[in-house]
Amino acid sequence: MSYNILLVEDETGIAEGIMDYMKESEITFTWAADGDEALALVYEHEYDLALLDVMLPGADGFEICRAIRAKSYVPIIFLTARGREEDRLYGYDLGCDDYVVKPFSMAELQAKIQSFLRRSKGLWTKNQVIQVGNIKMYPDRLLVEAAGEEVRLAPKEYAMLKYLMEHKGMIVTRDDMLVRLWGYDYDGGDRVVDNHVKKLRKALGDSGKLIKTVFAKGYRME
Repeated sequence: MSYNILLVEDETGIAEGIMDYMKESEITFTWAADGDEALALVYEHEYDLALLDVMLPGADGFEICRAIRAKSYVPIIFLTARGREEDRLYGYDLGCDDYVVKPFSMAELQAKIQSFLRRSKGLWTKNQVIQVGNIKMYPDRLLVEAAGEEVRLAPKEYAMLKYLMEHKGMIVTRDDMLVRLWGYDYDGGDRVVDNHVKKLRKALGDSGKLIKTVFAKGYRME
């Protein structure tokens, strides 16, 4: 299977290095060197994954991330020199899937890209349903229903709910969710998990009570 990735990076050396390193893979890159060009591409085309620098001429990476999330749940990875926790949390709140801080290993970046592509492609058959109580999830359509009503979730809350539903009856620790949803190299605190669980419960309304807090451990869905 071939993939089309949007690469938004204003440093020519980095962009060319990424494309050269992965030239033997089944990946086609569309490269934009400034944010305004990238926004035009986002509005006109569909991509399987996006690699976004944050600091760019024109629109910044956060604005591009918002534009992508307005139309798609494709994986988004930020390539950035910004390593501060507040910057990462802001990116995650906008819907990004991971951060790779410069300077980074090309091998690590390629592994992350392949992992996200595998997760987002071909993992679910048509009309498959995951159900816990009165919550139903249709992964092929990225659709969630609670008590028969459609629920709109941000990408992180959707991924969190899916993980909890897949592990019905099991304790899912905060560390489990940090690794699964934010990556092994995330160095922020686990309060980010609690914040997203709070948002998820609110979005689900009364059905949010199905997500139980396990004291000093994490969460369980039952």
